[in-house]
Amino acid sequence: MALKLKKERKRRSVLPQMFEKLKERLSHDMGIDLGTANTLVYVKGKGIVVNEPSIVAINQKTGQVVAVGKEANKMVGRTPGHVVVVRPLVDGVISNFEATEEMLAHFIRKAINIVGKKLLGPRVVVGIPSGITNVEKRAVRDAARNAGARDVYLVEEPMAGAIGTKLPIGEPVGSMVIDIGGGTTDIAVISLGGIVSSKNLRIAGDKLNEDIIGYVREEFKILIGEKTAETIKLTVGSAKELSQPLEMRVRGRDLVTGLPREVVITDTDIREAMSGSLEMIVDAAKEVLEGTPPEVVSDVMHRGLVLFGGGALINNLADLLEEHLKVSVYIAEDPLTCVVRGAGFVLEDLNKYTQVLVEGEDELPRAK
Repeated sequence: MALKLKKERKRRSVLPQMFEKLKERLSHDMGIDLGTANTLVYVKGKGIVVNEPSIVAINQKTGQVVAVGKEANKMVGRTPGHVVVVRPLVDGVISNFEATEEMLAHFIRKAINIVGKKLLGPRVVVGIPSGITNVEKRAVRDAARNAGARDVYLVEEPMAGAIGTKLPIGEPVGSMVIDIGGGTTDIAVISLGGIVSSKNLRIAGDKLNEDIIGYVREEFKILIGEKTAETIKLTVGSAKELSQPLEMRVRGRDLVTGLPREVVITDTDIREAMSGSLEMIVDAAKEVLEGTPPEVVSDVMHRGLVLFGGGALINNLADLLEEHLKVSVYIAEDPLTCVVRGAGFVLEDLNKYTQVLVEGEDELPRAK
């Protein structure tokens, strides 16, 4: 009798595992880096299949979505009055729920079309900024579910990026990461699968673009667009003085005459434009280190910190951080894809990474 009960218990414990494996075969699991500037989609077993701007073009007359991603990006600054190009995420969080839902559904469909359709909707791991509210977390979950996801798991971006760069996050050793994205900068110290201390700033790539636009307007009296500012930042932008000076010709609208005008902008100009925002990022990193236990700080001093996200591409930013923090700074390999690769690693073994997932839906307060 006892042997029969033991066999029955074993059969019952095996059945759910078999059922989960069957569901995995009938669907595509996806990791998504839902960024302010770009959205990347990783499909389990296939790698990164989508990497497009987080932009949606909407026809205001009909309310219909005209274009998403790369196609919508081509329309920036070139649309007629009734078509608006919007970024559904601002500072790393959803500001336009319907547009985010449409955008996510488009990217999920695109990923499925690339790798082939399956019977069930995908399980999805989404990277989110650290420190966002429960309401904002719920908005991400709901948008992913409404876009066709079967199950939705959330992981904080600095943790996902640390996993993507293969840092030993589960070991009793401190690792520090700085993720400078489009809308937010996430700074975190990680040990034993958890975040020891962290800070989230709404100062990142987009703010640096605004700084450049404002500086060019004030100093040169010409108006430039966001795409031009982004190009300037990546071409001649630097956090510290360069050994070889850089310059670039920039065209914009003269604020006095209203006519087109061309000016020459140097790396010194852009360094001055970005200095205030970069100083705030450095100060925030200092704050995180100040709030970290001494033993963990010792680990960080020994191991250094890892920099990833689009901001890691700014010339000499690692050197600036190194100078002020007195810690070695390493730029991650392929810094733009660290978060989505980390989400992919989590997907590969959800049981192993359960502790790094943001609390489940049941633990979030429900609306009354």
